[in-house]
Amino acid sequence: MRDQEPEPGKAAKSGAGPGPVPPVSAGGPPAGPPVGKVPPEAVKAIPVRHYGRWISAAVVLFLLALLVQAFRNADIAWEVVGEYLDAETVVEGALNTLWITLCSMLLGVVLGVVLAVMRLSANPVLSSVSYAYIWFFRGTPVLVQLFLWFNLALIFPVFDIGFYEADMNEVMTPFMAALLGLGLNEAAYMAEISRAGILSVDRGQTEAAHALGMSGAKTMRRIVLPQAMRVIVPPTGNEFINMLKTSSLAYAIQYQELFLAGRNISSRTLAVMEMLIVVSVWYLVLTTVFSIGQYYLERYFARGSDHRLPPTPLQRIRAQLTSFRVRSKVRGASGEVTV
Repeated sequence: MRDQEPEPGKAAKSGAGPGPVPPVSAGGPPAGPPVGKVPPEAVKAIPVRHYGRWISAAVVLFLLALLVQAFRNADIAWEVVGEYLDAETVVEGALNTLWITLCSMLLGVVLGVVLAVMRLSANPVLSSVSYAYIWFFRGTPVLVQLFLWFNLALIFPVFDIGFYEADMNEVMTPFMAALLGLGLNEAAYMAEISRAGILSVDRGQTEAAHALGMSGAKTMRRIVLPQAMRVIVPPTGNEFINMLKTSSLAYAIQYQELFLAGRNISSRTLAVMEMLIVVSVWYLVLTTVFSIGQYYLERYFARGSDHRLPPTPLQRIRAQLTSFRVRSKVRGASGEVTV
């Protein structure tokens, strides 16, 4: 009697034959490690050591330590710096500096946009006038322009515009001279920045707006300028910070800004270097505050662009504080490799 062969697909009974047949992958050997071979040991990845970074960092720290030591040994009365850092005259000078910066920058931005539109106009008169304005105010120093406005009474003793007449010395105060000197000069630079932003907008946007029946002015106001702000805002922020420092030139026409306040105190107390340090600290504080504001303003207008916004400094700090270094694991057919 012939032995009956086991039906295919049925598992063999325990002890009656070989174990289950390992699954066979399509067109290849059975899955799993080969029989009789030991899987390789875990591979440890050793990071590359950057000795140059450590050496350069040590050199920089050493130079900084020498600089700090030099200032500690210098003949500087640091108690005077702390005493006048919040003095009433210095604080008032800082507020005046901030006020003239805001007013001059507002005048420069508004007039600069108008000049940029005139420069791009098809009207040859408007384009020529805008070009001549930019040529003159960019070609003469700011200090010269301040003195021109401040001494305007030498050639126009009376300010007369028909319905209003007054003595020019009463009209052209140090604040007004500083406002015109700084603001009109800034308008020339803002005109070029605004023109670059307007030209960065695709021409098809304007054509589509005209096809919808929008006028040229409405197209510029509702379509072109909002898109151009992404290009205009970064250099405008730089111009604002530069204006904050350039406003110190107004001391020459006796406008009571921060530098003139420090200079008046130093001439009375003979603490020249100490007051220069006080003024520098105030300028650093003001520029730092507005630099942070510029950073977030740029992020706001950069929304919708084709590039991904980088994380903010606060997000980076939060990520560093909440992240832990975890050893990555790579799984393979032959075993587990830890890196």
